[in-house]
Formats: sequence, structure tokens, C-alpha cells
Amino acid sequence: MEFTVVIPAGGEGSRFRPYTDIVPKPMIPLGEDERPILDYIVRHLAGKGSKRIVLLVNYKWRYIKNYFNDGSRYNVRLDYSVDDDAYSNTGGSLLKAYKEGLIKGDVILIWYGDIIANLDPMELIGFHQREGADAVLVTADRYQIPVGLAEVDDKKNVKRLREKPWLNIMVTIGVLTLKPSVLDGIEGKLGTRFDLMGDLIPHMIESGKKVKSFLYSCEWLDVGSLERYKKIDSSLLNKVIR
Repeated sequence: MEFTVVIPAGGEGSRFRPYTDIVPKPMIPLGEDERPILDYIVRHLAGKGSKRIVLLVNYKWRYIKNYFNDGSRYNVRLDYSVDDDAYSNTGGSLLKAYKEGLIKGDVILIWYGDIIANLDPMELIGFHQREGADAVLVTADRYQIPVGLAEVDDKKNVKRLREKPWLNIMVTIGVLTLKPSVLDGIEGKLGTRFDLMGDLIPHMIESGKKVKSFLYSCEWLDVGSLERYKKIDSSLLNKVIR
């Protein structure tokens, strides 16, 4: 099945300041090799058989393009879609790339630019095809919350405190697939500045579209905040990208 990978990578990275005053968040170095976060993602996707990648960019986007160019050194075709005042946010940016004709094939694989996981995109695409889905959300059944969890009784006594515990809850990890035809006519319903996970997916569920879950049980990294970034050591990174 032909598909296009789309990587949202246009945010200003306000939670990473002052680093992002100089470079965009996807280009912040990570691990012993000090490669950009986005480099790990592109290398992984290319190594697993992805051939066409579209980067949704905006903030300091030329920094990204000067590094990745046309993607030939990764053996992929890389295109760029730059946000503007009319099309913004993750959903609006995706819609702009779609209307520009940059998205080809039967499935869009969306992989957020701050998520590192050893997920095989071909397994996910195959699942999407077998299920005849309109969208597939990659989910995990455990999540470590970034704050302490306090148990308080009715007299305001703290009876138990668990520091940043793992909870057995189903969460999305920032990777999903989408049938391209879902975007046809969506502008008339959601506009051009909508969010993928906050607006489009809930709209699809409410409209009766087939939205499925693909359980990913291995380790993954969310590099979405400076606090999380600082806690990623090389041993943890190597476990995820093995």
C-alpha cells in the first residue's frame, strides 16, 4: 500500500526556551551522537521502508530544510509544507499539505516530531488496511505521569504519596494513520486552524467514522518538554531506538 509519512514539526517550542530561541525544537541534539530529535525519527522511518515524508514546518523552518534537504541521504523523498496565517495548527497544516498535492497514496502516517519509538510503520499500515479504518491511533496501556500523585482523605490528610507513578491507563502516543479522503470537505466543518487530536479525531468519532486502536507495548519517548528532555540519557535512548 502506498502511503505518505507526515511529521508535524512547526511549533515554536515555547517549553524549550531559551534553546528554541536559537534552533527549532525538532533540531535540538539528543543522545551521545548529539543528532537532532527529528533525525532519529527520519532515520527510523526510512530504515523501516518509508519512501515519502512531508515535514509540516513553520518556526525557523529553513534550519530544518538546510539540514535534511531533499532527503536523499536517507533514501527518502522529503517535501516541506510551510504554515501560514490561513492554515495553522496540526490539522490545518496537514490540510494545507494535502491541498498542495504533497500527500500521495492510500494512507497518511502521521508521526509527531517529538515522539521516538521503535514502532514498525509497515505493521501499522497493514493494520489500518486490514481493519478498513478511517483512522488508527497508536496507544499504550501504561503512562508515567510527570507529577506526584497524592491520596487525600476527607479531612485533608495526605495518606499516601507516589512520585510520578506509572498508571494503567490507555493513552495515545502521537502516532496515527488517516485515510486521506477524510480531509475532503473538512474545511467547511472545522475550518483551517484545527488540531488533529483535539478536533479532527473527536469529530470523526462523533461522525461515526471507523477509528481504531493499535496497541504498542514497547518503550517510547515523548520529548515534548524540557523536563522530559533532560531526563533522557543515552541508555534509555538506546533501548528505544534499538
